[in-house]
Amino acid sequence: MAKAIMLQGTGSDVGKTVLVAGLCRAARNRGLKVRPFKPQNMSNNAAVADIPGDDSGGGEIGRGQWLQALACGVKPTVHMNPVLLKPQSDIGSQVIVQGKVFGEARARDYQTMKAGLMDAVLDSWAKVGEGADLVIVEGAGSPAEINLRSRDIANMGFATRANVPVILVGDIDRGGVIASVAGTHLILPEEDRAMIVGYLINKFRGDVSLFDDGIRAIENFTGWRCFGVVPWLKVAARLPSEDSVVLERLASGDKRALKVAVPMLGRIANFDDLDPLKAEPQVEVVFVPPGQRLPKDAGLVVIPGSKSTIGDLIKFRENGWDRDLLAHRRRGGHVVGICGGFQMLGRTVRDPDGIEGSVTETEGLGLLDIETVMEPEKTVRNVSARSVSFGLPLDGYEIHLGRTTGPDMARPSAVINGMDDGAISADGKVFGTYLHGLFSADAFRARFLESLGVKGGGIDYRAEVERALDDIAAELEVHLDCDAIFGLAR
Repeated sequence: MAKAIMLQGTGSDVGKTVLVAGLCRAARNRGLKVRPFKPQNMSNNAAVADIPGDDSGGGEIGRGQWLQALACGVKPTVHMNPVLLKPQSDIGSQVIVQGKVFGEARARDYQTMKAGLMDAVLDSWAKVGEGADLVIVEGAGSPAEINLRSRDIANMGFATRANVPVILVGDIDRGGVIASVAGTHLILPEEDRAMIVGYLINKFRGDVSLFDDGIRAIENFTGWRCFGVVPWLKVAARLPSEDSVVLERLASGDKRALKVAVPMLGRIANFDDLDPLKAEPQVEVVFVPPGQRLPKDAGLVVIPGSKSTIGDLIKFRENGWDRDLLAHRRRGGHVVGICGGFQMLGRTVRDPDGIEGSVTETEGLGLLDIETVMEPEKTVRNVSARSVSFGLPLDGYEIHLGRTTGPDMARPSAVINGMDDGAISADGKVFGTYLHGLFSADAFRARFLESLGVKGGGIDYRAEVERALDDIAAELEVHLDCDAIFGLAR
């Protein structure tokens, strides 16, 4: 079995995903065969990964583990994230186990279900370690949630079963980091506390030496060693988005050649589809929160994926975004719908089996002459595709429920694995597709932006992500004692 080290946070969104990705790249740069692992993740930003020994097309994992696999220089597999929760409502989620839909559960029911998922977690854990020198594990939430400890599979429940030493991550940017680290030490039971070999501080702005007294205070309270203080990593903004927490921080920036408006759906999914557009110097991507109008100066509106198409479509109307979208079309604006967003652009969305909830039919936005019927079988696969409009190759993946038909399908937007996909309006200014990741294709993105009046687009997006991972690894080598961190793996 490979050696392993685990990063757990004093809370959610302390930067564990980026730190694990950076450490994975740093270990790879040292010549180590390194793999990522996250026992349980919660995110609607999913990626398609291989299911070893299964030719069915692939399974789902969190986007963060896809990125970490990229940092390791290996293909992602479903065993890197054996349990993925995809929120469908305020109280319930779809449960993905080793890449496949396991069922649905309300939050309370899931706490009971978790005990039976540890076997799958440990099975995947053994598979991830095969042939590796090092596995870097990412926790979820906080180990201090002791009310959930008895059934935990994500933090100390996993660490104690797999005997993986833990480094605690504190986020100084949100304030109270000394109390959060010392409080975690105080509240953990002795067995869990013994797993922690030290801590690190993340997201420090300014002169890190100003925290020297803070390090001494934490040591006095806990006896734990500090592995370093990581500065605010601006380069992390160049990495694909992991989950919806970051949406709260995305806002309008400087005036650029094209403004792209993206309504923040309640169950938004795979919004990292927009990351390649965000990386373009002449493109401003604005995520519009509920209660705000779609900007009138947007040249393009992108309706992203959704984990609950009918529910999000109803909320879309309640926000008045349907009226904003029609006004945008009257001004000659362009619209793109991806996956659930594509379904919303049609005339109706029907869910006769109640897969998404109690509402079984709703009127669509009517910008494409299509209709969608939800069906139980889920399509999950990586694909090769081609843009019909520009005749250029596309790469991406499909994760969706539903079958879409209608007259506008006679004008497909793409050909996926040899089959027509999507639809284009008669005037060519509205199109939809089931293809996630279409904007990652550099040549297509450049031509598409050119058609909207943006010159000089088409940066090498994947190279930008690779450079960002290298830059983060270099920063961590400077600010963390990586020798000690890797040396403590067991």
